[in-house]
Amino acid sequence: MPYHNAEKLLPRRLLREVQAYAGGTLLYIPIGGGTKNKWGSRNGAKLRYTKRNAEIRLRFKSGETYEALADIYGLSEDSIRKIVRQQENA
Repeated sequence: MPYHNAEKLLPRRLLREVQAYAGGTLLYIPIGGGTKNKWGSRNGAKLRYTKRNAEIRLRFKSGETYEALADIYGLSEDSIRKIVRQQENA
């Protein structure tokens, strides 16, 4: 996300108000109005991880070991254990 000069973007009165609170600092201004997307919904990451995790659980039920799954998916054994436990708790 690029930085923008607030002097060029904001009305003078609003700029002075913002300067009173956060002058000279970097300031992140989130999108308002409830338009925030849930994590991974825009780029498909959530769906990819959901499918991957289901595959891991299936392979574990079929007899694959934590160690083998960790090697296959490039994850730690602890991460594999957590993924497998998610199904048990869901």
